[in-house]
Amino acid sequence: MTEIPDDVRELATRLFDMARNGDEALIEYFDNGVSPDLANQDGNTLLMLAAYAGHTTIVQALVERGADVDKQNDRGQTPLAGAVFKKYDEVVDVLVAAGADPHAGAPSAVETAKLFQMHDALVRLGVEK
Repeated sequence: MTEIPDDVRELATRLFDMARNGDEALIEYFDNGVSPDLANQDGNTLLMLAAYAGHTTIVQALVERGADVDKQNDRGQTPLAGAVFKKYDEVVDVLVAAGADPHAGAPSAVETAKLFQMHDALVRLGVEK
């Protein structure tokens, strides 16, 4: 296995922290070549971290730059399921509009909403009326 240089590791750590914290300066990194599907050692993408933290602007920017909205982390979780679980309606709306699959992952966004009896989320996901 190839050792990751310290400066690359530090940059990656900074990028993941920016996604978690909603730092919109992160968007500039995408526009300068950072992959919108960059993932950490747990398989969490920048999109997963931003969605789980409720940062709609970052989520929208990643979607616009081609991030895989259904990419699962190492635990089989998707950004959409995370946003449903955390009740971030705006993030859910962005991901659904981008074509995120509400049945992807384990537990899926639909399973999560049903488990926690989140009728509003099921409506947002297009499963109930």
